Amino acid sequence: MRVTSIGHAGMLVETTAGSILCDPWFVPAFFGSWFPFPRNDQLDDDLRERIESADFLYISHLHGDHHDEPWLREHLRRDIPILLPGFPTREQQRTLKALGFTEFVRTVDTVETEIAPGLTVAIHIESSITDGPGGDSALVVMADDAIVVDQNDCRTTDLGQLRAHGPVDLHWLQFSGAIWYPMVYEMADDAKLDACRAKVKAQFARAMRYVEHVGARAIVPSAGPPAFLDPDLFVLNMIDGHEASIFPDQTVFLQMLAEAGATGIMNIPGTRIDVEPDHHVTTGDSTGDSTGIAVTHPIPDDEVAAIFSDKRAYLEQYQSDWLPWLEQMKAGWNSPSTDLVASLAAWWNPLLEMAPTIRRHVGANVVIRALDDTTGGSLDIVVDFPNGEVRRHDGEPYAFRFDIDRRLIETVVAQRAVDWSNSLLLSARFVAWRDGDFNEYVYNFLKSLSRERMKRAEAEAVRKSAPPDADQLAAEPDIQIGDHIVQRRCPHRAADLEAFGEIDGCEFVCTLHGWRFDLDTGACLTSANEPPIRIRRA
Repeated sequence: MRVTSIGHAGMLVETTAGSILCDPWFVPAFFGSWFPFPRNDQLDDDLRERIESADFLYISHLHGDHHDEPWLREHLRRDIPILLPGFPTREQQRTLKALGFTEFVRTVDTVETEIAPGLTVAIHIESSITDGPGGDSALVVMADDAIVVDQNDCRTTDLGQLRAHGPVDLHWLQFSGAIWYPMVYEMADDAKLDACRAKVKAQFARAMRYVEHVGARAIVPSAGPPAFLDPDLFVLNMIDGHEASIFPDQTVFLQMLAEAGATGIMNIPGTRIDVEPDHHVTTGDSTGDSTGIAVTHPIPDDEVAAIFSDKRAYLEQYQSDWLPWLEQMKAGWNSPSTDLVASLAAWWNPLLEMAPTIRRHVGANVVIRALDDTTGGSLDIVVDFPNGEVRRHDGEPYAFRFDIDRRLIETVVAQRAVDWSNSLLLSARFVAWRDGDFNEYVYNFLKSLSRERMKRAEAEAVRKSAPPDADQLAAEPDIQIGDHIVQRRCPHRAADLEAFGEIDGCEFVCTLHGWRFDLDTGACLTSANEPPIRIRRA
């Protein structure tokens, strides 16, 4: 088996039985905020040909750094068989059909499917609203006596499932950030820097849990970080490690893997990783431990190293090459021209009516300030969650606020974008403020802007609001973490705390999403909406 990196979470898996193209991403995403890092716009012609003639296509989920709609529309044949995760809805299939694709292979969560003689896959899904109502997924490929796990940024809660198909050779795993928090929030500089460092620590802790439990022969850093080339966003790049950013690069994670005694593989777009018997880990001219894996970069090793050792110069050259594209892209943003309040009210009021439980959990007004660069003013819109109404803001108190360029809001409204997390917020082109704790229900609403999505989001909110089932709790005894006894499941996403739980000073942390609880009382410190955990000294 040969796996070639094509940038970010993208890879081409080639076997004697066929090839699978996974998450190809080439066109900058999220209003031109995210670019692949290292850059993948200079792949050689042979690799591009192999990419575009792959036998199968796998798209893990619908976020723009995985589902590259402009590229998919222009570069692949319409009858390429697409491996579909077994998500609860057909939204992904409908989206791909709208691009003209005709052939689909539906899979069942975790079940092995032979897609060609000698080529078997299993797709593992996560379908919580936190993963985006469309869901997220991880791919396991089995061929040529090798197993590759493409976990990308899927936060699998059952760690045993990914290794249930046999010993894993390569584990492609996200380690860097993929969210807007805390960089966009109004807070003091020192508090923001501390929040960034805590987020990075949680990201690494989660990644290392997967490393420990999957137990692959080699780990390949994947799915990040992006590069931010717009001059307005360039500060989000982590270059010297002291920035208020959650986007460390591969070198930091590879050092952490080495210190833990794990084998990590540096990869850049074009890096080829061959999994064969009786090979050593070979990178350039150096040979490592005997693991049956050979690594070949598309450029000399010293040039690979220079990408990271002289990262600022690399990013500045990358930026210079793409600035004309950025300027053209921004020119296409919709100008303020519609009755924005009426448009949002007609769209969102029926959705608010569908979601009484979400509205109750938000329990406050959310203000959206649509900023007009030409006038310096703003159109302030209030989403009144208690009363289920969108209207013009008239000074009412609020608990959450988003300041966003009106052109961006007009664009996603014109697109009828059903997931503003994907279409707008991941751009980090906004400023946020909140009075108090994180409230996931605000974001769950903004991810669920269709009747299909809102129905699922409300159902999940109802399920989470229900009291715990006594029989279920009795069936899973408490566990011991350090010198404390704690319930088995995290109340946020039911993560297995035996795998993801750890004690950090006077706090208990679920490292799957970084949620924190008071070690003495069990109170949730991340969100007041979550119930406390059951915890006591052993």
